Amino acid sequence: MSAQALRLVPPPVNLVDAPTPNWSHIARLSDDVGLLEHARNAIPRREHGYCVDDVSRGLVVASREPQPTAQVVRLAERYLGFLTHAQGPDGGFRNRFSYDRRWLDEPSTGDWWGRALWGLGTAAARSTVPWIRREAMEAFRIGVRQRSTWPRAMAFAGLGAAEVVRADPRNTAAAELLGDAATVIGTPGSDPEWVWPEQELTYANPALAEVIILAGDLLGDEPLLNDGLRMLNWLCEMQDNQGHLSTVPVGGWRPGVPRHRHDQQPIETAATADACATASAATGDDRWDAPLFQSIAWFLGDNDTGTVMYDPLTGGGYDGLKADGPNLNQGAESTLALLSTLQHARALATRAARPSGSTA
Repeated sequence: MSAQALRLVPPPVNLVDAPTPNWSHIARLSDDVGLLEHARNAIPRREHGYCVDDVSRGLVVASREPQPTAQVVRLAERYLGFLTHAQGPDGGFRNRFSYDRRWLDEPSTGDWWGRALWGLGTAAARSTVPWIRREAMEAFRIGVRQRSTWPRAMAFAGLGAAEVVRADPRNTAAAELLGDAATVIGTPGSDPEWVWPEQELTYANPALAEVIILAGDLLGDEPLLNDGLRMLNWLCEMQDNQGHLSTVPVGGWRPGVPRHRHDQQPIETAATADACATASAATGDDRWDAPLFQSIAWFLGDNDTGTVMYDPLTGGGYDGLKADGPNLNQGAESTLALLSTLQHARALATRAARPSGSTA
């Protein structure tokens, strides 16, 4: 099917258009080892093997399910087992695992370390299965000893630490990691044209703002909270293109350079949704629902090319949005980004359906 055949006129604009999260394609990409990274169309590409980055994302999204099916619980168990196998004794993580069951690298503290702690912290705080919570917490305790020099690795780890702190405010190790993550990320500057603490927008930008918001909120630092909100508000304005979301694409944006909008990645949309949901929860301000809704609508076709970004037959998310429409491959990262964003859509729809004044 061509990308042009998927074009929607007009794009959907209602939450009722959002499907419920469908785990079928993630189950297709998963086996008794873990979660295969890539697919050609909807067929898993075994030759590319597995990575901790995607398995960690899988554990995050599975752990966020408030009423997981038996299938989702089994997937979470598998992903947790993969992560504990990837962890070194000092708390670092390997990332690449081949289909013939060989690690291709050594434990370190790159982005995958941060994402592993994000997955472990989320499972430890949110899983409905007691033994998953215990095992995830044990691995988190080992990983939290490490620090990374990379801001995004620290941001991902900070997201996991925030989950643990929210569940247990007495966990000082997690609180220290969250505070350290905020320090490494930095805070916005005074130039209203470029408030970002870095000199370019690259990838996972919303996660940086989200960690600053979480650190300010959970560690009781109101100026830090306001810094994070300012960062996220500016980023949302940058990513707004005539009323719809247009995320920072591969190649990034820099001040003084015309912004291109080709090759947008679904993971950036999911990160925007996460950060806006966090901002809404931290402030009680429903103005954050607007960019959250834009993130949901991006998958439904309200994007720069007006095309749907998922396959309703498989439940898979498309791998990227190019100038002429989607890359129709359905890899793990993109499908998990879709699932994560649809979890927010479900929560937003549930909240909207409550009677006025209800807090249930």
